[in-house]
Amino acid sequence: MASLLLRSSSYVYGCSPRLDRRLGKCYSPRLDETMLFMCESNSKFSISGLKFSGLQLRLKEPIFSSSKILAKASESSLGSDEPLEQDDNLEISTLVGEDAAVFNLSNQKISSWISFSVILGVVLTILNYIWIDPRTGYGNAFITTMSSISENHEVVMLCILLVFALVHSGLASFRDLGEKLIGERAFRVLFAGISLPLAVSAVVYFIDHRYDGVQLWQIQGIPGAHELVWLMSFISFFFLYPSTFNLLEVAAVDKPKMHMYETGIMRITRHPQMVGQFLWCIAHTLWVGNSFMLTTSFGLLAHHLYGVWNGDRRLAIRYGKAFEVVKNRTSIVPFAAILDGRQKLPEDYYKEFFRVPYFTILALTLGAYFAHPLLQAGSYHLNW
Repeated sequence: MASLLLRSSSYVYGCSPRLDRRLGKCYSPRLDETMLFMCESNSKFSISGLKFSGLQLRLKEPIFSSSKILAKASESSLGSDEPLEQDDNLEISTLVGEDAAVFNLSNQKISSWISFSVILGVVLTILNYIWIDPRTGYGNAFITTMSSISENHEVVMLCILLVFALVHSGLASFRDLGEKLIGERAFRVLFAGISLPLAVSAVVYFIDHRYDGVQLWQIQGIPGAHELVWLMSFISFFFLYPSTFNLLEVAAVDKPKMHMYETGIMRITRHPQMVGQFLWCIAHTLWVGNSFMLTTSFGLLAHHLYGVWNGDRRLAIRYGKAFEVVKNRTSIVPFAAILDGRQKLPEDYYKEFFRVPYFTILALTLGAYFAHPLLQAGSYHLNW
């Protein structure tokens, strides 16, 4: 439930200064899905893949449009293929996707964050007027329509989640077409403008009816149960909100992109939102322990499992072979790729979590916990 509330331009690898001196001027024409490094030299060589015969390249940026790097010389001027000799002073980066949660203060513009704050305020004001406020909004009408389907609150909850899933995932599936027709920023506004009211409706209805249904178990009196549920919920938010990596894109201040991340939380699982939703649902289902909570969790997890398939499908269409590389060395199940050796952790991998977006998630998570009474009071006032 908490989770209710990727086209990058290709980057070009550059040769290190030392490699420039050894191999001559390097350039990187794009050919279909393969990035070729054509380097002029006095001796012909061929390098296939990222690990080869001791030669190491210093790669400036992650590559998003290929699954392998080939370095070969022009056959018109060079002889037979021979591997280059080893040079231990050059280093290689095998990052294919983007480095997640990068936040450089020097690259930030005060004007951008002022715009973000203004846009956020305007969006919340409009949302309140056209959807939440019972006097002017359509939220009541939407809930009334959903409630007319059945007197059973569990069925109504599933219907609300189904509408949200169809709109949210449906618009995401048509993102490429939509961005071509109206542009990246306009499509983001359309996407958020439709999805956000439906998400608010789902959250409010859930809060108002979470204790409905049949009580199946009761663990609230068991020592340590509250602490376990709190810890699971706390951890879940670090998986649930990868959107905090690009807040300016979320608000369309910066041009929205479809990102293919590979570091940080993505080393643990390629689909952190699904994992976070599982953790959140398990924790809250254990704590509430009734049929309504169980039904809500079923609806949420069904949507996120579909999102796993749909997300991989969309990334495969957008990035082609580059996504296959990322897919092969990451996993859906948490830690699976690490345990079976497909994901090689760098020595300083822990530093990927000491970044501003993760601290932002920490602050938002603690804020959401302490804001529970306010959220409940607001939901009871709407009485959806």
